[in-house]
Amino acid sequence: MNRDKILRKYDLDECGCPDIEFEFIDMDDFFYEDRDDPYLPHIHSYYQILWFQKGKGVHYVDFNEYPVEENTLFFIAPGQIHYFERNTAFKGVIIHFNETFLSDENSSENVFLKYNVFNAFDTVPYYNINMANSERLEYIIEELRSELGNSTGFAHHDYLKHLIKMFLINIQRNGKRGTGIPLCINNSANRTFVRFRQCLEHNYKELHTVKEYAVLLNVSGKTLTNYVIESTQTTPLKIINERIILEAKRQLRHSSLKVKEIGYQLGFEDPSYFVKFFKRQTGFLPADFRNGI
Repeated sequence: MNRDKILRKYDLDECGCPDIEFEFIDMDDFFYEDRDDPYLPHIHSYYQILWFQKGKGVHYVDFNEYPVEENTLFFIAPGQIHYFERNTAFKGVIIHFNETFLSDENSSENVFLKYNVFNAFDTVPYYNINMANSERLEYIIEELRSELGNSTGFAHHDYLKHLIKMFLINIQRNGKRGTGIPLCINNSANRTFVRFRQCLEHNYKELHTVKEYAVLLNVSGKTLTNYVIESTQTTPLKIINERIILEAKRQLRHSSLKVKEIGYQLGFEDPSYFVKFFKRQTGFLPADFRNGI
């Protein structure tokens, strides 16, 4: 089986507007046209917001099954594997944008939006909103629709970026995540934890210990552990291991790389140690997981 043909990767310039790196789609059109073949596992090189305003179903993200209810919003980061059960009755909107819309990570606010709303692999990838918040978001959606028809207007690209940021800020303030403890930017433990997520996403292939991440964050290992436990009720080592395992699972199921090659890519020079690590974390040998056992 040629596994590298199973998983398709989509780039925004295939289906959107590469000059502004942005795309807005009505959900019923998306599913009716069978765009991106949404019912088969695939990944994107861009960020995706899916606002399910009406309809019920199932959304599969990174080997987990999540319910789709009215006013559920999913936030899919580049590299996440996802697909849907066959259902064309969804109503809502889909927004695509590239890295440039979230590239500024100099402020705590921007780090929060990128590594809490998106890129939060240790929790569920969706939020629920109430009716009042839905009306606020709908206003932003209408502004996006209007601005997309104003491509020659002054600061068109910047205005789209600001609208997306407003949308994400609203979710960060008012959205209810399916599970987990709500994080607050004014809490120093929460801020450090989200920066830990940021560091982990950039370094999980090379750095595997709490001490290494504590050095990057300029805190002690004990402080990092306490902050992560306060924010998530789990340990930083568990989150590090889960991120490594998630990538291993992606590669095992959806690439043709050999087990030892996957281990090497993830920072394991000894193939046997990678096999033992995977078995200890999942209960399966890598080869068995690959074969669906």
